[in-house]
Amino acid sequence: MIKNILFDFDGVICESVNIKTEAFYEMYLPYGEEIAQKVKKYHIDNGGMSRYDKFKYYEQTFFSQELSPEKTIILSEQFSKLVKKKVIEAPFVEGALAFLQKNSKDYKCFIVSATPMDEMQEIARAKKIDHYFEEIFGSPKNKIEWGEHILETYEIEPEETLFIGDAMNDFTAAKENGMHFLLRETSENKNIFLNKQISLKDLSDLNHFLKETNR
Repeated sequence: MIKNILFDFDGVICESVNIKTEAFYEMYLPYGEEIAQKVKKYHIDNGGMSRYDKFKYYEQTFFSQELSPEKTIILSEQFSKLVKKKVIEAPFVEGALAFLQKNSKDYKCFIVSATPMDEMQEIARAKKIDHYFEEIFGSPKNKIEWGEHILETYEIEPEETLFIGDAMNDFTAAKENGMHFLLRETSENKNIFLNKQISLKDLSDLNHFLKETNR
């Protein structure tokens, strides 16, 4: 029986994946269209990875240099300026808000995101959804680590826990921690999850899915 739900945020609760895709593209466009397109593809192919790890990869791959702590801060602040307001204003994934409003007291709910934790918490407060969750987690810890933390801290069983995600990192975090995984299927991940996963187009049928699973 599912009693606990870990939600990714971008692409699962909020229709904000494309906002971040375009932000990466915009940041690297000054270095040329070819690099900007490769940056964009890497972001799409590696959903659920923190922006810090992506910046590190871009610096090493395209500029053959290590990413300094100073430049990490500069790039992250630049990225936040491009995306935060847009994410706050972005619509919810269909069914997500209604599910939380009606069912969050029936499950222990968490956000586990690759967004920096303070920014993720600020966004959740601004969207007035923070009170639906036991806790809201983000980078620099990765999703595998947060999954382990949640299981241990809240003394919950992995077989009673569902991770809802839209990226391979979400799937990996669920499987590494022995949790069930539900894919939110999108146009951006349809070529990544080639093996058929249990999936929903949006969260409008999540309550029905859980009731059927828990029968």
